[in-house]
This record gives sequence, C-alpha cells and structure tokens, in this order.
Amino acid sequence: MSKRYSYVEPGGGRDYDWSADHTYVKVSARDTGGQYTLMEDNLKADFRLGLHLHRSHAETFYILDGSVDFFVDGDWMSAEPGTCLHIPPGIEHACALSEGCRSARMLMIFQPAGFDLFLAELARMSDADFEDVARMKALEDKYDIVNIGPVPERARA
Repeated sequence: MSKRYSYVEPGGGRDYDWSADHTYVKVSARDTGGQYTLMEDNLKADFRLGLHLHRSHAETFYILDGSVDFFVDGDWMSAEPGTCLHIPPGIEHACALSEGCRSARMLMIFQPAGFDLFLAELARMSDADFEDVARMKALEDKYDIVNIGPVPERARA
C-alpha cells in the first residue's frame, strides 16, 4: 500500500544542482495533484534570475538564510530571513543575491504546480538543447514562463 503522505528529511527531495543554485523539490506536483509545488532553493554567489512573469501561476518566497533583492512590479526590496513575498500571476519580477551576500536559502511555493516538472525536463537536456531557441521557447510556453529581460539595474544611493 502506498503512503498517503509525503515525508522528506533535511537535504532530501529531488535535487537539481545548477551553476547558480541548488534546488530541492520538497513537495512535488505529483504529491499535490498539481495544486502546488514546494521547493528549497540554495542560491550560490552568482545567482541572478532575470525579469519574467507567469500568466497563470503565483509564486511565494520565504527567506530562510541570507539576503535576496527582489524587483517586483517596478519596486526593489531586500528580503532578509523571515521575509515572505507573494507574487500573483501577471506580475513582472526578478531577483539576485543582495550586495555582499555570498549565498542564500529560501522556500518557494509555485501554485499551481509545475515548476518541478520544468526542472526535470531541463535536467534531461543537452548543451545543444539549451542552445535551441525554439525548443527553449516551447518549454517556457509549456511551463508558463514569459522571459522579459535581465535583472534590472538597481539605483544605488
């Protein structure tokens, strides 16, 4: 008989170790019937997530360690541990580690689920696949990712 619950120990969950972050899927689309995905993202020193939006899904970020600068709907904000940021569908956003921060860790909720499936597809791709603009655009369309551009410059006082 299969379990009717999901239990993931510290450091557990399907993991994707990319050049700029190491992500662990804690609660998958399969676990929730597609309602949401919960992930732990460990951001590395060169982490930057360009300006983008999602037409039909929301994202929630909860900062556990470090400091992350978010650009959301034209506003810059720094998120320290304990900060929770919810971004509804259709809102442009980007993020990067705060100046002087070498790493950070945050929980991310994607609702509805699907981002974990996007990562699984990326993990199976070759370097040539990543260079294929049409293939990447089809994947972004499939997983509701609308890339707009790089992380906007932040005016420094």
